[in-house]
Amino acid sequence: MSNSQTAVKMGYVWTICLVAACGGLLFGYDWVVIGGAKPFYEAYFNITDPAQSGWAMSSALTGCIFGALISGWSADKFGRRLPLIASAILFSVSAWGTAMASNFELFVVYRIVGGVGIGLASALSPLYIAEVSPAEKRGRFVAINQLTIVIGVLAAQLINLLIAEPVAASATQQTIVESWNGQTGWRWMFGAELVPALAFLLLLFVVPESPRWLMKAGKEARARQTLERIGSPAYATQTLNDIAHTLAKDTQRVSFAMLLQPNIRPVVIMGMVLAVFQQWCGINVIFNYAQEIFASAGFDINGTLKSIVATGIINLIFTLAALPLVDKIGRRKLMQLGACGLTVIYMLIAGAYALGIMGWPVLLLVLAAIAIYALTLAPVTWVLLSEIFPNRVRGLAMSLGTLALWIACFLLTYTFPLLNASLGASGSFLLYGIICALGWIYIQRTVPETKGVTLEALEEQLTGRPDPTSAAKVGRANG
Repeated sequence: MSNSQTAVKMGYVWTICLVAACGGLLFGYDWVVIGGAKPFYEAYFNITDPAQSGWAMSSALTGCIFGALISGWSADKFGRRLPLIASAILFSVSAWGTAMASNFELFVVYRIVGGVGIGLASALSPLYIAEVSPAEKRGRFVAINQLTIVIGVLAAQLINLLIAEPVAASATQQTIVESWNGQTGWRWMFGAELVPALAFLLLLFVVPESPRWLMKAGKEARARQTLERIGSPAYATQTLNDIAHTLAKDTQRVSFAMLLQPNIRPVVIMGMVLAVFQQWCGINVIFNYAQEIFASAGFDINGTLKSIVATGIINLIFTLAALPLVDKIGRRKLMQLGACGLTVIYMLIAGAYALGIMGWPVLLLVLAAIAIYALTLAPVTWVLLSEIFPNRVRGLAMSLGTLALWIACFLLTYTFPLLNASLGASGSFLLYGIICALGWIYIQRTVPETKGVTLEALEEQLTGRPDPTSAAKVGRANG
């Protein structure tokens, strides 16, 4: 097979990858919808304490942590497809329950339920896509998952804007409680997620199981059948041989203890650090606490909702621009560009707040930060997490990496109101700038380039296992 790209049925690969990436769309919607609904449900539930406000915003992330924790076990035991179906059911239950919640406690419970769905989907959607994609296009296909996350984010922002009725500049908390926004509007914002959640659930019944999991489970006939739907018989045979080659080296029962083996532990640590960095770079604060950030820059609720949509549009435009760059420029260079760019912009934002420069300058800097993040750290982190872990432990390792990501996200989201109260917006963004500078140093010293390398060759490269064909595979991929 001289060129595996010509042997792959790209239309079919696109179809199954787009279905799997719908998990990303729901992840994006569920994650961001709460930001636009915040002033209205907080008025309804009479939330005034910063700690309670932080818990309302971050409660779903505790579910994300649990979902990520069980994603590896469920992916290794049941495959990639069944846990994704479970995530679609959880999204549906959360959308309905959050919209119907009569008190704050029920609201939090259903947010946590949705969080479990996010934790599962955020780990398994990119994992599934990486395992069914040809090596030459893997970066682009996995980045599609980030694109659907961004589409979900923008959809939530637009729906919030369309649902919310204009709020008078002089409106008090009590006025908002008594308004349509305070009684019903925020419920429709959450409930709208039910439509894509049910669509995702139905579509998952037409995608096949991951051939790499099928091989690991001893179901070679089914794995070949799936690979022959993806590509030619020659492509299927070559891929099956590569998978069998890596699996033959691992005869141990898969367990978390395997992640501590000397040749695997450094790769797992790298994945966890990258996952934490993607969150602690600070961008998610802008999405979750847009109200506070834009209010401190002089925008009212109506202006904030419109500014939030602007962030979503920029996010989408630059995510689209990132798709070809992941495979063209490479993962490592894009990660370096993102860390460096965010460092500079955060320093400028911190300076703007410190000097009392408000309004449009702050909005433009925020949009620039989102553009750089969408072009670099956002898609590339998920691509790297989906490809750097060894075949046999990929489910568990991906689970651990995603777990680290959601723990970091929870800490970031929960602490921002407290951080903002003690350091102010200027001090908060200065801190995020320092984190980004440290992230650049780590990437420079540790992260390898992975573009164009097959998952099997990459495993041998990163774990240091001797294999006479490894150098040739890597050379062909990078050549």
